Amino acid sequence: MSWGFSGEEEELAREIGALLRKGRLCLAVAESCTGGLLGNLITNVPGSSDYFRGGVIAYANAVKEQLLAVKPEALADCGAVSEEAALEMAEGVRRLLGTDLALAVTGIAGPGGGTWQKPVGLTYIALATEAYSLCLRFQWGGGRWENKVASARAALKMLKEYLVGLE
Repeated sequence: MSWGFSGEEEELAREIGALLRKGRLCLAVAESCTGGLLGNLITNVPGSSDYFRGGVIAYANAVKEQLLAVKPEALADCGAVSEEAALEMAEGVRRLLGTDLALAVTGIAGPGGGTWQKPVGLTYIALATEAYSLCLRFQWGGGRWENKVASARAALKMLKEYLVGLE
């Protein structure tokens, strides 16, 4: 059973592992709407313990604040599904786990929880290093599982593009 994966995710995770190993870099993740899926994909690669430190599934705002140091003002003013929250999640998990870089994913997987301002499928993915950060906004159109897979795949693509740019 493919569980909705295209096979692209597995290949991306392998390529990312090779790039991280080559650059002697370590990675952490902070996940909300993907619920651990991103970390799962990364750790499906044998030997991923060489470069993957771990992750935080920060589903509740309290976890985002307490573990990842997301500012309460950012959550109150912009919401948990925002560029601000995603960037603070990525920076927070990078500091917490002492890694070179980190990814964070926050969004509305569905089927409920969306509004006209923040519809189901809205997702922010952030990448943070000590000197660089980037956040991208996505709008998926699938069901809950499809949105989670699309978010994890997009995070892997974002990381791969960054790592290829370092070469």
